[in-house]
Amino acid sequence: MSQSNNPAAARTATVSRDTLETQISVSLNLDGTGESKFDTGVPFLEHMLDQIARHGLIDLDIKANGDLHIDAHHTVEDIGITLGQAFTKAVGDKKGLRRYGHAYVPLDEALSRVVLDLSGRPGLEFHVPFTRSSVGGFDVDLFHEFFQGFINHANVTLHVDCLRGENSHHQVETVFKAFGRALRMALEFDPRMAGVMPSTKGSL
Repeated sequence: MSQSNNPAAARTATVSRDTLETQISVSLNLDGTGESKFDTGVPFLEHMLDQIARHGLIDLDIKANGDLHIDAHHTVEDIGITLGQAFTKAVGDKKGLRRYGHAYVPLDEALSRVVLDLSGRPGLEFHVPFTRSSVGGFDVDLFHEFFQGFINHANVTLHVDCLRGENSHHQVETVFKAFGRALRMALEFDPRMAGVMPSTKGSL
């Protein structure tokens, strides 16, 4: 794992989470090329996680063994939690980072906006009026639980708004693509802020 604020140094982490409900392992490289590998037992979630990797240029390797015989809730939430823990380890002290990120992403009729702040404070505003309750057998309410788990442990302020959309698959995909791109922006090193904490408080 590296927490160096030298832009040439990779920011990586591996975290495991083991409970009576799930066993999760997440490895990530925030300075990757968008490569991904998933073994979670939840194919539609994997499709969305791939959007984070590809659009955020974050390498992700996520394995999960959960109580899917009950439902996907624990697995999805705990993947979000473990991803947030790995993110916190990899990002370092945030000196020199842009800190804020935003993105608008369309997919046919759907359009979503994601705005985030590497604030050190967890906060989630999630406004996605899904037109269906499930996509491919996946309960779309669980996406809120995924992002809640992530922000609680990544200490990120996150605003997610689906501005329009008729196809639930399109709605979800625009959210995850925009999330990946907003992360990518926030994690970039600002050459004018080299070594400087992007906060008037002096810490994040």
